[in-house]
Amino acid sequence: MPLAVAVTGPTGEIGKPLLSELERRPEVESVAGMARRPFDPAAEGWEKASYRRGDILDRGALAALFDGADVAVHLAFAIFGSREETRKVNLEGTRNVFEVAIKSGVKRLVYASSVAAYGFHPENPQPLTEEVPARGSEGFYYSRQKAELEEVLDELLDDSEVEAYVFRPCVVAGPRATMLIEQTVDAVRVGDPLPLLRRGVEKLPLVKPILPDPGVPLQLVHHDDVARAMTAAICGEGSPGAYNLAGEGEVTMSDVARALGWRSVPVPGLALSVGSAAARRLTFASPRLEWAAALDTPVLMDTAKARRELGWKPHFDVMETLEQTVAGARTAGLLD
Repeated sequence: MPLAVAVTGPTGEIGKPLLSELERRPEVESVAGMARRPFDPAAEGWEKASYRRGDILDRGALAALFDGADVAVHLAFAIFGSREETRKVNLEGTRNVFEVAIKSGVKRLVYASSVAAYGFHPENPQPLTEEVPARGSEGFYYSRQKAELEEVLDELLDDSEVEAYVFRPCVVAGPRATMLIEQTVDAVRVGDPLPLLRRGVEKLPLVKPILPDPGVPLQLVHHDDVARAMTAAICGEGSPGAYNLAGEGEVTMSDVARALGWRSVPVPGLALSVGSAAARRLTFASPRLEWAAALDTPVLMDTAKARRELGWKPHFDVMETLEQTVAGARTAGLLD
């Protein structure tokens, strides 16, 4: 039976690749995308997609979006901003999406959570499987919000027959998803998350920016690979539940520095802890710096469930994804 799909946040780093993937799937008959700003589906070559203007804080707009939809996909989320602003948009808005979608009678609900939902806890096992509780980190608002929203969804599904798929991708990257590079550049320009280290190396005769490298491994996943996994769920493949997503391999900040043509310098664990605390204090200058606090704890995920249940296998390994991300950032003028 052909599927009618409704998507919040269709123009974001996951949204555009997802709509392109849905365009290719014969099971999908139509895609309604709701965003606050206008977009032209034809400009992306989408023939199945239509645009609807609206906000996830508006339950009436959501009801109109999900009316007649078989599958609801929730991508809209404020990553940066004040705690108060993001809490309203993310927590109130996402609860609206969940409640209205379930009430509208959709068959499936697909939600983009994050690896951050697990929280950055040294006692967490490595690698993380989906059985590990998503409890977030209190000192990292994005992490805590993602965990809280998974709890909200579980509560709302207790008396519902809706099939819910929750995806927990690691850092999403690729030519259309350059947040990793934006964060890195922002940390260098706005305020170094490791000021003690910077004072020690700033006198060296180096022109290129220096990235501190604590040696903590980092996973990346290409936005196209995320789109393929989510499309499998939209089409009803695999069992409902949570799924980790990560590309093959790992990188460190030294790898990021090399891809950027920058320099890197090793950082001992103690200096990193000091730098993470400084990053938290610097979030008033740039909310992006709060992400630097996560660098002192590795959060690596096992993706066996997605491979087994969804038949998913990433097409891009971590280094290919990193190289494409840097190329995308250069094209966008982020590295000028």
